[in-house]
Amino acid sequence: MARQSISRLALAAALLPAVAWAQPAPEALTDSLRINGQKVPVESVGETPLDGIYHVALKGGESFYANADGSYFVVGDLYRNQGDELVNLSEQAKNRQRVAALSAVEESDRVVYRGVDEPRATVTVFTDTSCPYCTRLHESIPELNERGIAVHYLAFPRGGMQSRAARVMQKAWCSDNPGEALSRAFADETLDAGAGCDNPVAEQHRLGLELGVQGTPAIILPDGTMVPGFVPPERLAAMLGLDG
Repeated sequence: MARQSISRLALAAALLPAVAWAQPAPEALTDSLRINGQKVPVESVGETPLDGIYHVALKGGESFYANADGSYFVVGDLYRNQGDELVNLSEQAKNRQRVAALSAVEESDRVVYRGVDEPRATVTVFTDTSCPYCTRLHESIPELNERGIAVHYLAFPRGGMQSRAARVMQKAWCSDNPGEALSRAFADETLDAGAGCDNPVAEQHRLGLELGVQGTPAIILPDGTMVPGFVPPERLAAMLGLDG
């Protein structure tokens, strides 16, 4: 399994609100933005529907809104209030970011569980073999597959890369049959030490942090919406529009 480098350009583009740039981003934000006197690493700057207010994304995943010279910041979500509809534009941008980032992860670097028939929908799940609710979700995979839902796992050891779960998942990803090995790990069986390999566990952990994963399981729907925690198969099918 080759380790994949997530495209920074794709992430930056996904972060921007869905509006066209009318003019170049202010230099004060792109090249010389300072906070508490310290220059900060800016990933991208995009316009918002508010005149003179920009969306600033920092390297590492944090973002906020600022005026053109960076003298004022607003931290939080930006909403559009129109008629009887309240739309979280910030969350929409995060969803686009997740879709772009996950599209850069090769299927060979995922552990995939799909049914016999062609999946009707696919969810991506950041998982941890030491997490009880991840185990519960894993036990529901046969039912999910029967409902037409394929599950693509990415590794997210909650305790970091020095944790036992990280070592277990590295063994699973390096095995000849990662799906079988991961199922054994969820069943609390000991995996063979193996020879190791150039595995993607550390990179997937970093990606999860960038995308705002705070716990496991973290289920990412096809539109980029993140659903934290265990979700029963029937409820997940309903979220995917497959309950009919």
